[in-house]
Amino acid sequence: MKVGVIMGGISSEREVSLATGKEMMAHLDKTKYEIIPIDIRRKQDLLKQAQGIDVALLALHGSFGEDGTIQGALETMGIPYTGCTLLSSALCMDKDLSKRLLRYEGLFTPEWTLLRSMDDLRNGRLSRFSYPMVVKPNAGGSSIGVTLVRNEEKLLEALQTAFVYGEEVLVEEYIEGEEITCSILNGEFLPVLSIKPGAEFFDYTSKYEPGGSDEQVAVLDDETAKRVREAAERSFSALKCSVYARVDMMLKNGIPYILEVNTLPGMTETSLLPRSARAAGYTFSALLDAIIEGSLAVRQVSQPAASEQAQSQAG
Repeated sequence: MKVGVIMGGISSEREVSLATGKEMMAHLDKTKYEIIPIDIRRKQDLLKQAQGIDVALLALHGSFGEDGTIQGALETMGIPYTGCTLLSSALCMDKDLSKRLLRYEGLFTPEWTLLRSMDDLRNGRLSRFSYPMVVKPNAGGSSIGVTLVRNEEKLLEALQTAFVYGEEVLVEEYIEGEEITCSILNGEFLPVLSIKPGAEFFDYTSKYEPGGSDEQVAVLDDETAKRVREAAERSFSALKCSVYARVDMMLKNGIPYILEVNTLPGMTETSLLPRSARAAGYTFSALLDAIIEGSLAVRQVSQPAASEQAQSQAG
């Protein structure tokens, strides 16, 4: 089976994506797959480079990766891909929209407001928030452009930084508590991880530098564990996720507050999903097998059928 590892991309998360892609390639079972690296530098690259592959193993992050764009392109090309659908990817990438859906489902998520320009500051939109507050791009990841703002002096700078990475900015209530993350793989709820960042919050350095944070399997009482699992699974379902995703939360007084749902979580050596899977007994290679096999099953594509489809396209 020809597995195209699609990585790189055009977003601010390109370097993280390349790291994810290289890690995937290093652990894919070479006795099962013919591995084809596909480094996307322009959107047009996909049309040529993906021809002939049986399945696209997505290692992209950010725009043109997690927002449904590449999923739609691959569907048009008739190439099965790993992870969530176009719709689910787009929903989860838009933090404002996903939080609205989570709130509609009765789930807890930090209070927030959406700014479309610096002019929105004049209408008193932030008057109901107290410091500290979190400022982040509405459609971004890897904590790029995210600032924990503790006073008014830093607010303007934080907003300007966030607007560099997108046209919309989310200002969010800061929930002080224990940060946890929950991964779901093919219907299996993997062990919950507790995150203790070395910085004041789980920023880019904490996520990707070895030793940047302490991540361990969370020890939760039965009632809290039940609430956390229910919140993660309901979030996964409400946002129409499939195959796998990672649900990030803050836990305060036993109540899980959903921060966001990641449809293409990082897969580097320091990433959370592989750590959670390892705690459940998966090797990295077995995790990739599960993602590929689960994705083909969801898309109702058998491995032989996928191979025949790719051969037809190549011919």
